[in-house]
Amino acid sequence: MIEPEHPRISVRRQCELLGLPRSSYYREPAGESEENLELMKLIDEEYTRHPFYGSRKIKKYLRTLGYKVGRKRVQRLMRLMGLSSIAPRKRTTIAGEGHKIYPYLLRNLDINCPNMVWASDITYIRLRGGFVYLTVVMDWYSRYVLSWEVSITMDDSFCVSALERALRLHGKPNIFNTDQGSQYTGAAFTRVLKDHGVRISMDGKGRAMDNIMVERLWRTVKYEDIYIKDYETVEDLKKGLRSYFWFYNNERPHQSLGNRTPAEAYFQAYQLRDAA
Repeated sequence: MIEPEHPRISVRRQCELLGLPRSSYYREPAGESEENLELMKLIDEEYTRHPFYGSRKIKKYLRTLGYKVGRKRVQRLMRLMGLSSIAPRKRTTIAGEGHKIYPYLLRNLDINCPNMVWASDITYIRLRGGFVYLTVVMDWYSRYVLSWEVSITMDDSFCVSALERALRLHGKPNIFNTDQGSQYTGAAFTRVLKDHGVRISMDGKGRAMDNIMVERLWRTVKYEDIYIKDYETVEDLKKGLRSYFWFYNNERPHQSLGNRTPAEAYFQAYQLRDAA
């Protein structure tokens, strides 16, 4: 149905006309040489273990494995992946020119019920022949993953799609927290939040811990699914993530939730409220 080479109508507009989210259409994953893809795989794993590592330490790590790489090459690959040391924050936190930055509203806030605060972020996901990006919308209190989307680019359309799906399925939060990335500071994303009367909160610059719940999720997803499965295609990834997030929400207990699952923490709170 989608014609990527159409002379007048862009892929995004074709998706709009068909009522499809832009992130539901995929070209081939972004291309790099086999050696660079292998380096990116190793960088991803080492960064997940040590998110405070910058390009210098990553370069040193790769050289201990026998790769003759320079810092400029490592820097380019890390930029492509959206990674840098957590101080300063990741590349995905760079706001667009002229975009409004909103204050951080969660400091000293007692988040004690579902739909009080939602949060979102973007991470790099490797495939065997390329790479894509993953975004989620998560309920802060319960760690429940409300929605997720995959995209071959870091534009704002797949973030907006994930947000709209979460709102459609789960109502709305009082506060929505993100980093200061251009995907979240842009008019398309903030307009949806404003239209639903949601207060907007954004991490302080250089404060990786401000969105800690989603940061922890990325580590969990990569170690428990991505690195184990080593997905080959986008469709394989989507199928695998659909299964993993169901497991994460409904079967995987969290010690911080009193060994309840995110689904139990999210939905039991409503049951207790309704019974009161």
